[in-house]
Amino acid sequence: MRRDGIFIAVEVSDAIASDVQVAGKLAEVCPVDIFAASASGVELLEKNLDECVLCRLCLDAVPDGVRILKLYEDGAAL
Repeated sequence: MRRDGIFIAVEVSDAIASDVQVAGKLAEVCPVDIFAASASGVELLEKNLDECVLCRLCLDAVPDGVRILKLYEDGAAL
């Protein structure tokens, strides 16, 4: 699953996208509410993507399942 903002893209691996526990963890750690937990798993809130402060909390919480891409640097991974 991937959603693109103007400056930031967020990728969540298909392997964890439907995991409700992971969704809750991501929603809890993100200070700008990019992630939401739903009954079907991880939801990415497009309206908040470009609010990302590059804090890495989501990467620390789910290191093998989330990627933050800086579109202003040709898609370089955070």
